[in-house]
Amino acid sequence: MSHSSVDHHRLRLVVRYTLLSLIALMFIFPLVFMLVSSLKPDHQLLADTASLRAFLPVGDISLSNYDKAFERAPIFLFMFNSLLVTAVTVVLSLLLCSMAGFSFVYLNWRGKQLAFSIILATLIVPFETIAIPMLLMVSKLPWLGLEGLTWGWLNTYRVQIVPFIADGLTIFLFTQYFKDLPRELIEAARVEGSSWWQVYWRIVMPLSGPVIATAAILKFLVMYNQYLWPIMVTQQEQYRPVLVGLQYFFQLNTAWGEVMAYLTLITMPVLAFYLVLQRAFIASIASTGVKG
Repeated sequence: MSHSSVDHHRLRLVVRYTLLSLIALMFIFPLVFMLVSSLKPDHQLLADTASLRAFLPVGDISLSNYDKAFERAPIFLFMFNSLLVTAVTVVLSLLLCSMAGFSFVYLNWRGKQLAFSIILATLIVPFETIAIPMLLMVSKLPWLGLEGLTWGWLNTYRVQIVPFIADGLTIFLFTQYFKDLPRELIEAARVEGSSWWQVYWRIVMPLSGPVIATAAILKFLVMYNQYLWPIMVTQQEQYRPVLVGLQYFFQLNTAWGEVMAYLTLITMPVLAFYLVLQRAFIASIASTGVKG
């Protein structure tokens, strides 16, 4: 390779990594601003927003906003509620939606195409159009629990979980991914006497790491950022999630430093979940080795 070719290759690498670094900074800046702002008193926070000092931990830096935030709202309770609802919904959604996608791809049953078309049609329906009918329905549904038969699901965890277990996007993702898996694996397993459940659980799902990670991240973000539905169906503090808890910081006087501290705290689970799933996503791609 000539000297000019080496220089040209190095120049391309420098330009590429420079662009990637700039794009990364664009996504990091809001997080840096949020974290730095949470350490400043309100007067300094507002004054620094007009300059680059907004991104620098300079001036009167302290953790007092975090102390005040914990005094104003039960943050750990809200985070527990959001993480519980989100975790249960994500697990059940991955299981049921992957089973639905499996049936659409590998099983033959009457009305399959019509059912899949209806599921795809739900993607264009805004949630706001069905929120009120759903509210009227869940307020009258029966539930058999430890206390016996009760009516109405309001002020419970289940009302925040059950309506969102199955969704068109997750089913669509699994269906499209399963279509690209080698049919030879499925046919060989069936010839050897494997049941459809064994094919699904032992062959298809272990090869579906990338779509599982993708669907889990998307579902996690949707559920963790729920606001409209929880505020409609939960009137008791003990069931409310993090975004509904944000309204505690806008009552009477708005303390922006406390708002930033609260946002920083509730963002940490999202970042941690994304980083864990990102590593799992990369590992699954490296270990699968399946080509369509």
